Amino acid sequence: MNAGDAIRAALLTADPRAKAMAARRVARDWRLGRLAPVFDATLPDRPARPAEPELLPPNRMAKRGKAGSARARIALWHAIAHIEFVAIDLALDIAARFGADMGDGFVGDFLGVAAEEAMHFALIERHLRAQGSHYGALPAHDGLWEAAAETTHDVAARLAVVPMVLEARGLDVTPATIVRVRAQGDERGARILERILDDEIRHVAFGASHFSKVCQIRSLDPDSYWQMLVRRHFRGALKPPFNDSARESAGLSREVYTVLA
Repeated sequence: MNAGDAIRAALLTADPRAKAMAARRVARDWRLGRLAPVFDATLPDRPARPAEPELLPPNRMAKRGKAGSARARIALWHAIAHIEFVAIDLALDIAARFGADMGDGFVGDFLGVAAEEAMHFALIERHLRAQGSHYGALPAHDGLWEAAAETTHDVAARLAVVPMVLEARGLDVTPATIVRVRAQGDERGARILERILDDEIRHVAFGASHFSKVCQIRSLDPDSYWQMLVRRHFRGALKPPFNDSARESAGLSREVYTVLA
């Protein structure tokens, strides 16, 4: 099988656990040289999704409940599970959609990201079940895939928005979430989030590195080009406070992103 077909099959897998396993299998097969570097498969406009959770616009999402309550804790973990689940598809899609032009190293990086997002999802879903819930028990917002739909035409736009804005936002909010979760006595949950934070720094770094390579090929200034692409394609604002140290570790310059805050 070639890589494009294998990734397409994973994108069209609806069951969450099966999708996570498919993503890890594609990444492993690519790493072992079992997949030909062919990317001519027609990719879906939207990945397959399970019947649950119900997907709602962000402005229709219910409040999580009183801080510290069991309902609020489950809602938090369900929201994180959904982010990681959609992140599997985001990483698969960028590898297949732009792999032919960007090369094997790009494909390997983002299939590795897909495998790690799948592992994150599995850890969180197991943690949800330990609390008496499961992924799909609550509605989830449908805004995450909009960034992919908005940037199907250009790898630079996709890199600028998904890893360098959306995933970078995770670097900002996760440390405070770790503190809150640990204060609630959930040490296992705090360790899961610490592992995810470490991995996400690397994911953002992949995005920043490949974005710089695209800019070099196009003879463009990375900083001003990134700012232009974010203004054009990101529906929202960059909200402080920023985790400047984590962002710096990932190759993001404070002088560049604070301009858009």
